[in-house]
Amino acid sequence: MLRDIALGVRTMRRLGDYSWTEIYCGLMTVEVDGWVITLYNDCDTLDYCDSCFGPEGRAYTFDSSQHFGTDPVELLSTWEHAQLEKLLTVL
Repeated sequence: MLRDIALGVRTMRRLGDYSWTEIYCGLMTVEVDGWVITLYNDCDTLDYCDSCFGPEGRAYTFDSSQHFGTDPVELLSTWEHAQLEKLLTVL
């Protein structure tokens, strides 16, 4: 889902009252085609996916004890990561 957003295949919309830059350090939730994704903004940098819930009941929640490569943000290429950050700043 995050890769599709970065590539412009899917469009996300912000849920909540605060923009990415207003949060600066904290959680921001977006919705994409029924998926609810909460991302962590660490000083204006996309750090990790806190949680992700699909419309059919699939779920992911962040756990710092999980192995490397299980966070959806870690699976993005450098370009996709930067593109997603850029898209978050304009929501």
